[in-house]
Amino acid sequence: MGDLENKKDGLVGKAKEAYGEATGNEDVANEGKADQVTSEAKDKLSDAAEGVKDKANEVIGGLKDD
Repeated sequence: MGDLENKKDGLVGKAKEAYGEATGNEDVANEGKADQVTSEAKDKLSDAAEGVKDKANEVIGGLKDD
């Protein structure tokens, strides 16, 4: 569910950025950009955690085969 939440945050950020730029509201545009960066960072952390989990399962599986 975290991936969906991150994607939603990224889309909301894009919408805020577009709205801020369209209305000349720099604060809202910058807030939208920040939301997008946060969303991307969360995605990368989630991907890294999945990679660690997969590697751990691979090592554990290898140990059980012995």
